[in-house]
Amino acid sequence: MPTVHNWQLGRAMEYPYPEHHPSTQFAFVFNINRCINCQTCTMACKSTWTFGRGQEHMWWNNVETKPFGGYPRYWDARLLNLLEKANPRRQVWDASGSDSHGAPYGRFDGKTIFEAIQNYAGPEGAKRVLGYLPTPEEWESPNIHEEVATGLAWDGKSFGASTRLPEHKVWYFYLARLCNHCTYPACLAACPRQAIYKRPEDGVVLIDQSRCNGYQKCVEACPYKKSIYRSTTGTSEKCVACYPRLEGKDPLISPNGEPAETRCMTACPGKIRLQGLVSIDEDGQWAVDPTNPIYFLVRERRIALPIYPQFGTEPNGFYIPPRWVPRPYLEQMFGPGVRHAIEQYSCPDRELLAVLQLFRTTQQIIFRFQIEEGPKVAEIEVTMPDGSRKTQEIYNDTVIGFNKFGKEVTRITTEEPVFERPVQHVNSF
Repeated sequence: MPTVHNWQLGRAMEYPYPEHHPSTQFAFVFNINRCINCQTCTMACKSTWTFGRGQEHMWWNNVETKPFGGYPRYWDARLLNLLEKANPRRQVWDASGSDSHGAPYGRFDGKTIFEAIQNYAGPEGAKRVLGYLPTPEEWESPNIHEEVATGLAWDGKSFGASTRLPEHKVWYFYLARLCNHCTYPACLAACPRQAIYKRPEDGVVLIDQSRCNGYQKCVEACPYKKSIYRSTTGTSEKCVACYPRLEGKDPLISPNGEPAETRCMTACPGKIRLQGLVSIDEDGQWAVDPTNPIYFLVRERRIALPIYPQFGTEPNGFYIPPRWVPRPYLEQMFGPGVRHAIEQYSCPDRELLAVLQLFRTTQQIIFRFQIEEGPKVAEIEVTMPDGSRKTQEIYNDTVIGFNKFGKEVTRITTEEPVFERPVQHVNSF
């Protein structure tokens, strides 16, 4: 099996196909701290792409409540269990070298879904990817266990760790998900028909419906379960990243062919989403570009982390982890970079704070940002995750976003402006 480099694992890994990369890569950052579980993104996608017969169970975008929720049910717990059985007690990270650019989260020494299946010998023959097919019952409820929390049992002494009244310490968070358009897609690796491919211009993963025979190998292989079978056509379908919008085909949003964000991104009222396109070097790595907001958040500051990077697909969906969730749970989901990410988010410096304002300020994709420094407006004492205190200085900087053609498409200040409307009626406030 060919060897490819996975920067999220900090090492080379085995993959069924040789290195081959697009010129740019579709990627996104979700700030989980802001998600309010309104499901607006879910319905925006549903009403655009999956409203037909046979697509009733298809939710290319969904928001699930962790730790118990999931669609299909138990998708992550089941695969984590399969990996642990394949490589008992060795699915671990070595975070000692986490400061290097080539291994920002350290090194994952366990087995990926491509490596854990190599010695498999079953009645159906060899497999390329470790995975499973969800049962019909697991596809039934997209919002199972919605807003169900977990917490530590009361120890009789510490009320702060109690799940009983009068005081309790419980937690849950909302996880918005769609296809990660992985660098090394498991669906592509598993397809016997070679019906799945990555677009060379933007890395979007698509299924050629004329070649798909509905074997569901992609459904079985995708660790995030974002390839879904449609019984009415006998083929599998998945998120297409609203590629006509990426191509600038919307005459209203992109009058001059400017790449625009997807439907789920633009519909988000919680402003948790930022989408972009990052340039890829000849060696397959992200080209250094700290003025690209996606690159800045993911590679420069490492505040946004990949979801389950240990699976080995090198997903291009990244998350700013929630501050209130127990660290071991988050580290299992996002890797050992969680503590560094949360520390930055708890007390961002002026540059990071300015870039965080770009979320959901325009429907066009921001390729470059620029910051104009403003006056100091506040000092706030912040309690850090370790209990220490730090003073955050806030400056009313202005961050400007530019589209693919260098045109300014958004301008916003760190301090939210206040507008006083003129009184027009006797009962106006």
